[in-house]
Amino acid sequence: MIPYFTEHFGNPSSINHQYGWEAEAAVKQTRSILAKAINASPEEIIFTSGATEANNLAIKGVSEAYFQKGQHIITVATEHNAVLDPCKYLETLGFEITILPVQKDGLINLDELEKAIRPDTILVSVMAANNEIGVIQPLAEIGKICHEHDIIFHTDAAQAIGKIPLNVQTFQIDLMSLTAHKVYGPKGIGALYVRRRNPRVKLAAQQHGGGHERGMRSGTLYTPQIVGFGKAVEIALAEQKQENRRLTQLRNKLWEPLSKIEGIHLNGHPTQRLPGNLNISIEGVDGAALLLGLQSIMAVSSGSACSSTTTAPSHVLTALGHSEKLAYASIRFGIGRFNTAEEIDTVAQQVISTIKSLQRM
Repeated sequence: MIPYFTEHFGNPSSINHQYGWEAEAAVKQTRSILAKAINASPEEIIFTSGATEANNLAIKGVSEAYFQKGQHIITVATEHNAVLDPCKYLETLGFEITILPVQKDGLINLDELEKAIRPDTILVSVMAANNEIGVIQPLAEIGKICHEHDIIFHTDAAQAIGKIPLNVQTFQIDLMSLTAHKVYGPKGIGALYVRRRNPRVKLAAQQHGGGHERGMRSGTLYTPQIVGFGKAVEIALAEQKQENRRLTQLRNKLWEPLSKIEGIHLNGHPTQRLPGNLNISIEGVDGAALLLGLQSIMAVSSGSACSSTTTAPSHVLTALGHSEKLAYASIRFGIGRFNTAEEIDTVAQQVISTIKSLQRM
């Protein structure tokens, strides 16, 4: 990224001189990297400030563009607030939103999805992998249902890019939200994949100005961030298979001793989940005290970073059927590329010791 802050400081939209050409070439390279990662074409990649903006552009953009066709949208109770909140906003404009429940393992019921579809349904939005419990939804099956009913399928793949295989063609995905910082790229840059054919998806722009990004998202492109996004995804894809094996081993190594604790629950499907995600709830333990007791040696959370300032229990965990008390007594572990087996042993010992101490109290 560094040369694009200094040596190559051109605007990628200024294509009448060398400085602009250099920046434009760098942006094109990242479009190609992202397109290859999801089996799309570079022209179908629209840059945004992150997955939140991409979700808003997808959901609001479809709702405005297809308003005359219908005003019904289907989503899921465990979605990120960047999907649920735009849907709530659309309700104030007269749209009808169906929020599907999930099963105890966090997966949606495909029969319930099909039953929820109506003649006026224009969009289905189901995230690829959950940000709290790591559950991976059956994208190919969802895409098949949507296309059989001529409905646009959007997926928030912020947590999935670079971690699991993604293919917009075989999964029949029409819109896909991406972000860089979930694969160690810079914060503040993301993208939206927008299908151009079979079918060609129309979007109403939510940000107007210079007509950048095929008129869908105006604003000068942030070249250094875009370059960092591309490089991060490139590295993640190159190491995906071996890193997933390593992370799965570390996750299982952490879960094995924790699973023996009395009153512990694994949140989400045991295997159909992101390799580095482990989310647990513990009966009879105060959640705040648990986090406080662990923060001296690790950085863990009880839910999404985007809602960590709220005092409400995780909507994802309550959607699994947990009581508010059990939802509060939960921890989300995110195991990453820099973690070691030795750290896992240390964390397991500290977690067990803290939980037993709190249970005695």
